[in-house]
Amino acid sequence: MIEGVLLKGYGGFYYVYAEERVWECSLRGRFRVKDQDFLPGDRVKILREGENKATIEEVEPRRNALIRPAIANVDQAILVFAMTSPKPDLNLLDRLLIQVTDAEIEPILVFTKLDKFEEAALTTGSKDHAITDVYRQIGYTVFKVSNETGQGIEEVSARITDKISVLAGPSGSGKSSLFNALSPGKKLKTGELSLKSKRGRHTTRHVELMVCAGGLVADTPGFSSLFMPAMKRAELAGCFPEFVARRRQCRFSSCLHDKEPNCAIKAALETGEISAARYEHYLIFLKEVIEAERRY
Repeated sequence: MIEGVLLKGYGGFYYVYAEERVWECSLRGRFRVKDQDFLPGDRVKILREGENKATIEEVEPRRNALIRPAIANVDQAILVFAMTSPKPDLNLLDRLLIQVTDAEIEPILVFTKLDKFEEAALTTGSKDHAITDVYRQIGYTVFKVSNETGQGIEEVSARITDKISVLAGPSGSGKSSLFNALSPGKKLKTGELSLKSKRGRHTTRHVELMVCAGGLVADTPGFSSLFMPAMKRAELAGCFPEFVARRRQCRFSSCLHDKEPNCAIKAALETGEISAARYEHYLIFLKEVIEAERRY
């Protein structure tokens, strides 16, 4: 049998990437009887039945799975945000980071439209890259790229090879353009940016894995809002790396870093060691998690 990765399911058939080509696969009867669900990213074993046709014989256990986008065995999430036009929604970025961290998937932050950002900086005289600096100092992997000039694209490409990656981020951030830059010759439809709303129109309609830069990448529907994953209030701080390094210094082991005295997180906030915006988002998320707990 041949080992491969499920790219997508469509019209009762499943398309599997194996031996550097795509196979159109049907299901063995036992899978239909069991009503097993299949997700892009599922690792499967197929039996060849024709030139490009096969049947799915086995499905390996998943290492992880995301709900939105619905995809399995993800190695890393490439979170794509524009540096300008539109201005990055950092609340949404931090929500995505929590989703990814909770799923034990490595986040890679890619800030696009570097060329437009630098053009604007020439006009204003500003060289402020504080946004990217904050996340890099926390310990996240951060890239700044221009899909137009190609700056930074090679570095991102090297991180995709031999991995299953998911592109996530708001509409208008340049996800499809990034895919096109990473995979010349394969063009995804890109949406026009609305000058009135500064928000991109949704152009990606379904989830599927595509061969890109020597790996497999899913381009996903744009996000507009995202709820916290199911977790206890004490677990939220574990999704903030800059909190994890300090929380043992708090007076109380059960400290939620909100109203408790002698809190190491709040002390670091006062000295500027922790981003005020990140801490503000933490308090917003903490309130949401507590409210969700009460509904259980």
